[in-house]
Amino acid sequence: MNALRRHLGSGIVQAFLVLVGLVWMTPLAGLFLSSLRSAEDTAEGGWWTVFASPGQLSFDNYASLLGNAGITQAFWNTVLISVPTTVLVVVLAALAGYAFAWLDFPGRDAVFLVVVALLVVPVQIGLLPVAKLFGQLGLFGTIPGVVLFHVAYGLPFAVFLLRNYFVEIPKEMLEAARMDGGSEWRIFTRLVVPVGRPALASLAIFQFLWVWNDMLVALLFADSSSQPLTVALQSQIRQFGSNIDVLAPGAFLSLVVPVAVFFAFQKHFVQGVMAGSVK
Repeated sequence: MNALRRHLGSGIVQAFLVLVGLVWMTPLAGLFLSSLRSAEDTAEGGWWTVFASPGQLSFDNYASLLGNAGITQAFWNTVLISVPTTVLVVVLAALAGYAFAWLDFPGRDAVFLVVVALLVVPVQIGLLPVAKLFGQLGLFGTIPGVVLFHVAYGLPFAVFLLRNYFVEIPKEMLEAARMDGGSEWRIFTRLVVPVGRPALASLAIFQFLWVWNDMLVALLFADSSSQPLTVALQSQIRQFGSNIDVLAPGAFLSLVVPVAVFFAFQKHFVQGVMAGSVK
């Protein structure tokens, strides 16, 4: 009887999760089907009408989108902004997190307290001062300027996250490595980084998604030659109103890359989220 109850309970939970997944996937499916329909078909009815008229579906919108030089350039700008930002944040935060966790230097706790305090500073506060500074340095309207801004405002959370993860590494492991003659750099690269891979992967996913989907920073710091895909799609709305035959495939294209990144690092992401939940 208990086995039957456990089986039925498990079946009900699984059915409920499948139902929740289908509901969550419905807008995504609607976006994808809308991206395969012409503007005329979209004006005549909702995306669900494709089940009665599958002839509406074609990849003409994607062909037109990829043939649009402005959209393709915006896509590559997004890559050139997101990838370097993610790499820099992860590398710098890993180095700083290790230093705050295991290196003794004057003012360590005070500096880390400043880093934690920076977590509560809204990004909007720094937009105008940094824009003025970038204008003086010649970085305003450039991809490096957007990357630097994201790196600066992504580091406090990244350092805080990795420091708290690294500090949970058993001290005996580090002491044994030092007794074997390992330098701090060797300990960091050969011991700390492999052990901290789940946290590094989780941070990389969060940082990549935040930068890839950002529009506020890009609207201010990027110009027409360096704007990412989010700004390019927003300009399509401003110029052409409900330009669904451009917006739908563009939005779906912008969605595919983060989803692919998440599934590529899903195993490490789950390990990073669960790390420390069970002692």
